[in-house]
Amino acid sequence: MDTLDDLNTSRRGFLKGGAGALTLSFALPLALPRRAQAALSNTFAPNAWLRITPDDRVTVVCGSAEMGQGVLTAIPMLLAEELDADWTRVSVEQAPADAAYNNPMFGMQGTGGSTTVRAHWTPLREAGAAARAMLVAAAAKQWGVDAATLRTERGRVIGPGGKTLGYGALVEAASQQPVPTKPTLKSPKDFKLLGKPQRRLDSAAKIQGTAQFGIDAHVEGMLVAVMARAPLPGAKIKGYDEAAARAIKGVHSVIPLPSGVAVLASGYWAAKQGRDALKAQWELGEHARLDTARVSEMLAEAAANASAVAVDVGNLKDAAANSATTLSAQYEVPYLAHACMEPLNCLAWVRGDEVTIWAGTQSQGPAQGILGQIAQVTPAKVKINTLLLGGGFGRRFAPDFCIDATLLSKFSNRPVKLIYSREDDMAAGFYRPASLVKFEGAIDEQGRASMLRADVGSPSIMAASGFMKIPDNGVDQMAVEGLADQPYAIPNRRIAYGRAEPGPQVWFWRSVGHSQNAFFIESFIDEMAHAAKADPLKFRLAMLDEQPRLRAVLALAAAKAGWGKPLPKGRFLGIAAAESFGSYVAEVAEISVAKDGTPKLHRVVAAVDCGMTVNPQTIERQIEGAIVYGLSAALYGQIDFKEGRPVQGNFHDYPVLRLSDMPKVEVHIQPSSEPPGGIGEPGTPPIAPALCNAIFAATGVRVRKLPIATAALAAKA
Repeated sequence: MDTLDDLNTSRRGFLKGGAGALTLSFALPLALPRRAQAALSNTFAPNAWLRITPDDRVTVVCGSAEMGQGVLTAIPMLLAEELDADWTRVSVEQAPADAAYNNPMFGMQGTGGSTTVRAHWTPLREAGAAARAMLVAAAAKQWGVDAATLRTERGRVIGPGGKTLGYGALVEAASQQPVPTKPTLKSPKDFKLLGKPQRRLDSAAKIQGTAQFGIDAHVEGMLVAVMARAPLPGAKIKGYDEAAARAIKGVHSVIPLPSGVAVLASGYWAAKQGRDALKAQWELGEHARLDTARVSEMLAEAAANASAVAVDVGNLKDAAANSATTLSAQYEVPYLAHACMEPLNCLAWVRGDEVTIWAGTQSQGPAQGILGQIAQVTPAKVKINTLLLGGGFGRRFAPDFCIDATLLSKFSNRPVKLIYSREDDMAAGFYRPASLVKFEGAIDEQGRASMLRADVGSPSIMAASGFMKIPDNGVDQMAVEGLADQPYAIPNRRIAYGRAEPGPQVWFWRSVGHSQNAFFIESFIDEMAHAAKADPLKFRLAMLDEQPRLRAVLALAAAKAGWGKPLPKGRFLGIAAAESFGSYVAEVAEISVAKDGTPKLHRVVAAVDCGMTVNPQTIERQIEGAIVYGLSAALYGQIDFKEGRPVQGNFHDYPVLRLSDMPKVEVHIQPSSEPPGGIGEPGTPPIAPALCNAIFAATGVRVRKLPIATAALAAKA
């Protein structure tokens, strides 16, 4: 593929044709290939994740991407616990792209869905336990004693009479032992690391400024690229001024791609000036008149005609006819950008039949196969250097920035570092879907919810992903997650989906469908509680007899927030809860509302049950960060469209929560013996409804559309 003409498919075509095929062929080998073991001379490397050297250093290799969620500490903790390693001598490295590091829940090497700990809870512990058994067997052989008489502690094997051998001294002997296939794992009561707060292993490098993020990547002789990108999928380039771009000092070349036109230069500023000088013109086709109002119309039409049924239980008509009260409401949320603090970037170098990239990516496995297709080399010839991510939130699972950097390197025969400006990033698509839901509900004579109907109108993430297939029933599972499986014991329920595709590319966003659907359902449950003249907490608890974990976190959050107790004058509480990614989170927002209608958050109390825990500090930080992310969306987040183009472009018109607006956050962890759940995303879904339910308590105004319109609250404040 030496010319653009050879590129006979689009970026979305690569997504559909490349990523899906790759996910089927990965396996999960525990053992390193013998060739790789031989390369690690004088090193004990019984599996892909572990190396022990004669100086007693333990290195754990992490196959997941670190984007602030703490996997570079959690993964080593899992292995070190069962290894009985000396934690002060444990370090961590980022893995290359290799099938040995596949995420067991994905079947490919990738980071998302709050799966890292869930997926590796058993495999990494088994890897540590197997290595420990081999070290003990080696020591037993050396001492001529029964291995059962030995124990381990802090990186040492301890034998009769108190004699000891450090793991480093056993490297060669342990390497000769067979690898146990089913090693015995510790009982949780014997954990020394897991469940205990631990300082993060990557903190020092970040504090000292030595940590390498994607945007820090550099190789000699590289060019920097900035692109004029298509504003919407399907848009075609109509014209651009190449001469004007080339006239900018430092500009090297101008290269058209299916996704836009790139300017390559000696540095970022020259490339950006060259890109701006292009004055690219686009043919938007059917989307030329797309605007925000039209998006809402399409969503409402799809919801009104929702015919793909996800849940149909009981008899809605009879439940409504026999009810004491019926109610209906419509809720809507806009498209949202991911707004990662580090804009997207990738450094790619195509040399003959080899491709090397340096990037903060969440999808090393799929990227390896896709870039192999792009450069027409085998996946094994694609080396992925995963650097730290300055925020991912699902956006960096998409391969667009890696694809384009690789193409530009191939066409220019130079290493090329592609950088998105903040405005490029905001306008690049891959948004959280806009979504709308029409609710109907009924309350019976006993004041209980007897009927729930929800008709959803939304674009399909599953279709847009390129590697997922909408089921035969036509329901995009991500569009209805949190609604179809809503936890409350409501006997008559119908949840249906109607697909609307206004045009913008949609993608996974932190907590995916739960991010909007928790706002929808938890707000409407609050409406039902009000219609039943019931306390919102008691109304929920009465419907959760079969959901003990969600019930427990609701009760815990309410108790810690002082639900039902007197509050300072002008303060009000709202509550919401959600199960997502195997974890249960309840949040209580304490607010006041200013005279101009602006809500002020004073405190958020969160309770979380994420099963057995690895690092409580990480749990607290992830809940705190998820609350910031969710509050930013609820208060400010919105991507509008005008004449087929996104309106917002930077933090001046797409704000995020400021320090002065940050509430005090309390996180309470519910003890659990259940398997681990996710923690990176579950804190986001409950915060918007908790806030909006508190606003209703303060003003009597029900917020049914995000972001919150303060003008509507001013008259009631």
